[in-house]
Amino acid sequence: MKRLLIILFLLSVNSYAVDTRQLSDPKQQESYEILTKELRCLVCQNQTIADSNAELAADLRRQVYEMLEQGKSREEIVQFMTDRYGDFVLYKPAFAGKTTLLWIAPVIFLLMGLITVFFFIRRKNASANSKAQAGSLQIDQDKQKKIRNLLEKGDAS
Repeated sequence: MKRLLIILFLLSVNSYAVDTRQLSDPKQQESYEILTKELRCLVCQNQTIADSNAELAADLRRQVYEMLEQGKSREEIVQFMTDRYGDFVLYKPAFAGKTTLLWIAPVIFLLMGLITVFFFIRRKNASANSKAQAGSLQIDQDKQKKIRNLLEKGDAS
C-alpha cells in the first residue's frame, strides 16, 4: 500500500512540472526567466507563463526561448508580445492612457468602500443617539407626571 502511494505521489508531481529551457548564455537565461515571469498566461489569466501548464503558455515560453536564441532583446520580445496579444499579456502593465483604469480602479473601489463604511457608521450612530434622546424624553415625561401627581396629592391633603 505504501509503495502504491509513493508511486502515485511521484507520478502526480511529474504531471504538474512546467518545462524549463536552458540557454547557453547566462544573461539570456536570466532574461528568459524574467520574461516568463513578466508575461501573463492568456488562458489562466492569473498566472505567469512560467507558472502555467496551459498549452498556450508552453507555446509562449517556446517563442520567448526562440526569440532570445535569435538574439532579440528583452524590449523587442515584450514589444512583439504586446503587439500580438495586447497589454493584457503583461503581468504588470505599464501606466499609460489605455491602462489607467487598471491602475486607478482598485484605489477608487477602496475609497468608495471607506466612504460607504463611514456613512453607514455615521447613520448608525445618529440613529442610536436619536433613540437615546427619545428614551430620555420619555423618562423626563414620566418624571414630570410623577412630580405633578405628587404635587396634586400634596395640594389635596
